[in-house]
Amino acid sequence: MSDHAEEINLDISGVVEKDGKKIAHIRFSRGEDYAEGYIPDCILTKVSGFTEEEALQLSDYLRANLTEFKKRAAAINPLTALMGKAENKK
Repeated sequence: MSDHAEEINLDISGVVEKDGKKIAHIRFSRGEDYAEGYIPDCILTKVSGFTEEEALQLSDYLRANLTEFKKRAAAINPLTALMGKAENKK
């Protein structure tokens, strides 16, 4: 497991539609540790390296800041973001 003093990063996707519902994927990372899920439900679907308590805190953090994260996701153009990643990998 990673040193828990490391910074936790959060990545948010643009808004996508899944089963007729608009969602955005999220990923917390800390070294090798990660937690993935989606908003607006604030559910983590994959967790590796974070303790159960930390995962609950991350879910609480998503709920507490949901309005801001929804705005950030809405501002992301998925095609531009995808092309930017492809260019950065060259």
